[in-house]
Amino acid sequence: MRRPPGSTPLARARSLRHNQTTPEALLWARLRNRQLGGRKFRRQVWLGHYIVDFFAAEARLVIELDGETHSGAPAEAADAARDAFLVGQGYRVLRFWNHEVTSNIDGVLQAIIAALPSPSRREATGPSLSPEGRGE
Repeated sequence: MRRPPGSTPLARARSLRHNQTTPEALLWARLRNRQLGGRKFRRQVWLGHYIVDFFAAEARLVIELDGETHSGAPAEAADAARDAFLVGQGYRVLRFWNHEVTSNIDGVLQAIIAALPSPSRREATGPSLSPEGRGE
């Protein structure tokens, strides 16, 4: 899915990337550059009419970090609607509280790894080589 048209949505995503929270920065430092299971993650990505915190496209995995603004009935209802939309589009959604990231980053990373689909045999073994590539 692509972001909505116009410069305002793009500016919003850029602003979120440049003004990330401490938990977002901690998690991003461990996800970026294919550090986790060789998977590519992006941050502050448009999916439908939502910006998600982190996204692994090939795994169809969304990761959201929640702070105090996500507690309470209205926020929980909004998050449930957001998750339902994303799941309806075929994405898996993982949510972590900010304090989980700051106090147990290794546990969060293990949960993310567990949610990633196993690499295909082709990814695990690498591309097959032609006879010329094998030196035969």
